[in-house]
Amino acid sequence: MKKLPSYLCVGTLLFSVLAFGESSHPKLSPELRDANLPDNLELLVRLKVRPTPAAVDKAVKAGHVVKDILKLTRTLVLSTTKGKLKKLEDDPDVTYVSRNRPVRPLLDYSVEAVGGTIARSYGRTGQGVGIAVVDSGVDPHVDLTKDGRSRIVYAESFVPGSTGKSDSDVLDRFGHGTHVAGIAAGSGAASAAAGSPHNLRGIAPGANIVSLRVLDNQGTGSDATVIAAILRAIDLKDKYNIRVLNLSLGRPVFESWQSDPLCLAVEQAWQAGIVVVTAAGNEGRNNSVGNEGYGTIVSPANHPMVITVGAMKSMSTFGRGDDLIATYSSKGPSAVDHVVKPDLVAPGNRVASLLYGASDSLAVTYPENIVPPSYYGGSASSASYMWLSGTSMAAPVVSGAVALLLEAEPALTPDRVKARLMKTASKQFPTASFSTDPITGVTYHSQYDLFTVGAGYLDIAAALNNHDPATGGAYSPQAVIDPVTGHVVVNWNAWSSGTSAVWGTSAMWGTSAAWGTSAVWGTNVFLSGTSAVWGTSAAWGTSTTQGYSAVWGTSAMWGTSAAWGTSAVWGTSLLGKGE
Repeated sequence: MKKLPSYLCVGTLLFSVLAFGESSHPKLSPELRDANLPDNLELLVRLKVRPTPAAVDKAVKAGHVVKDILKLTRTLVLSTTKGKLKKLEDDPDVTYVSRNRPVRPLLDYSVEAVGGTIARSYGRTGQGVGIAVVDSGVDPHVDLTKDGRSRIVYAESFVPGSTGKSDSDVLDRFGHGTHVAGIAAGSGAASAAAGSPHNLRGIAPGANIVSLRVLDNQGTGSDATVIAAILRAIDLKDKYNIRVLNLSLGRPVFESWQSDPLCLAVEQAWQAGIVVVTAAGNEGRNNSVGNEGYGTIVSPANHPMVITVGAMKSMSTFGRGDDLIATYSSKGPSAVDHVVKPDLVAPGNRVASLLYGASDSLAVTYPENIVPPSYYGGSASSASYMWLSGTSMAAPVVSGAVALLLEAEPALTPDRVKARLMKTASKQFPTASFSTDPITGVTYHSQYDLFTVGAGYLDIAAALNNHDPATGGAYSPQAVIDPVTGHVVVNWNAWSSGTSAVWGTSAMWGTSAAWGTSAVWGTNVFLSGTSAVWGTSAAWGTSTTQGYSAVWGTSAMWGTSAAWGTSAVWGTSLLGKGE
């Protein structure tokens, strides 16, 4: 089997189709081949073997500053200068060099829409399952306690200048991580007063939280801090029964997932038996190169192993029948490798979840998003919840669902969990929908194709009631262009060699057709009787358009300038107002 390597952005990122000269500098990541690099660089240097004291000493003698050692991914974090890149590239012990890239973060109705209340009637709460939340920290909200004891069983910060386990290090000053943890595992205690009109409970209110802080007070992080947190989750897996890793954060795709350092770290977690759930990204409105939001999946959501989640709008109703895709939800296929993503969609628009302090950055920036206590029958003197929007919010809905499945069947592997969630997801969607931004007046068109909704809308009750046995890897397949017909078709076994994927014609699910492609993805996303992908968008279906070239090219589409500015990441209306 090929080696599988593996963050959430909100707003509008700058696109440009870049040809990086892959063959002339194979060890350097695309952005390190730019002649206009700054003099001072922070790098992730991957070695052939795990770093030894001799390797560290060699780096120091070469004039580099060793900032960190990430042994499991064979990586040194170095502070160095542009002039030393050539020697690193020529070093026979070095396999790949990339920048330490910046990363950013990307329920009452939500729980009902995905069948969470039915799961509760089965007695499933995620009891005893550990969910690692790699984010801005998690605060000790009353909704994350049980019998007076905190369900945050471990907390550590990897943020430079604030590393450690003390309260001052691990608390969430941004507000994103606490909100995410509440969606996955909040108990709704602060909204459970008698006669409360809305009980704002999370999906798995019995699960435990392992808080691994990687984003600072303004929501900024880096590859190195996230990788270090992922490796800590692997170390702590058995001690805290960490079975789920939630990544509601991300950054642009710069290279193949087979070289991306984030992807390599996420793969380690998956292979250690941890289900990795990632946000797809919030670039579905991006049409900067005529791509209509296609090809905007972020890293590490582009990894074929992980569960990548897009966002739906619950339309402020309890049933799912009127729910629509959020137009900002990023669409596949992934850049460079054309992995079919997202895998699932779940509620992510205007989701009410935990707010610990009104001084948190997000609460200060979006005070109008603080849920009034009258909404849930709380005390008028304090607010305990906040509305936020994005695929950041959709991912923990799925993480909570995974905890429920693993409570019910602890022996499930990550691949089985992913395949079951995809197969049992609801396939009932309209053909298309439209949404007009009230601020800009722009109307966005959404097509419910494979690259927009994946295998469908999360259905927890259906997943809990499905017990189909299975073997094989649940790698998200690859989309390719059929050179004869010009159609986009699916290569079901693109990432395996000698091991079949769980779907497609060589599925390893036994002899029945229960796990064929139509069972997993439904019949509406393919042209009748073929593996050709249904859809009419010129962005990915017509070779004469600019968007087509951007989506189906082999270079990274993400620009390197202004991509992570505050206004670009959060936008002016998305996170705060939703859709």
